[in-house]
Amino acid sequence: MEASSSHHGLAILFIVLTSQIALTLAYPPFLNDRNIEYIKSSCSTTTYPNLCYRSLSVYASSINTSPKLLVHTALNVTLRASKATSRLMVKISRFHGLEPRVAAAMADCIEVIGDSVDELQQSLGELGHISRSNISLTMSDVQTWVSAALTDEDTCMDGFAGNNMNGYAKTMARKRIIQVAHLTSNALALINNYASTQGYYLP
Repeated sequence: MEASSSHHGLAILFIVLTSQIALTLAYPPFLNDRNIEYIKSSCSTTTYPNLCYRSLSVYASSINTSPKLLVHTALNVTLRASKATSRLMVKISRFHGLEPRVAAAMADCIEVIGDSVDELQQSLGELGHISRSNISLTMSDVQTWVSAALTDEDTCMDGFAGNNMNGYAKTMARKRIIQVAHLTSNALALINNYASTQGYYLP
């Protein structure tokens, strides 16, 4: 009975927290075609273009056709998803009855996702100080921070690998981590594209 109740609680928790992130990834209403096409074109260079488009097209009117705003928005979306995933992991870790290997992987993952959140925040801070005089150094720092965040997320996913790591908690956590890693990968691709322009498109 206790196991069934715990499973039900995890399911409700997953639905609530996932719905918060889904608001960020929803398909947009009618928006300026030029802005939408800009996002669609930019996302076509990423590894997960559909996710990229869904996560950014809702902000088309504010991004306009600015590469800097595109990158800033992509990082913001990724940071919010990372924070939501971190909260989910903490809540799951407090449920009783987790398999020892799942509990250990969860603890490790909470730590590295926390590092990822810090690195994404650092990246956004760096972008806030960008100018024509420092763009090369700043973009190099941003690329380093976001790459480190992606590595942390991959480390977290590796902790849940293996057929002996079964269970609803593991499935739920891994699904969220994969989405965050995909968002981070897309953000990094957009950052690399922006860096290659050497700031010629600074607003």
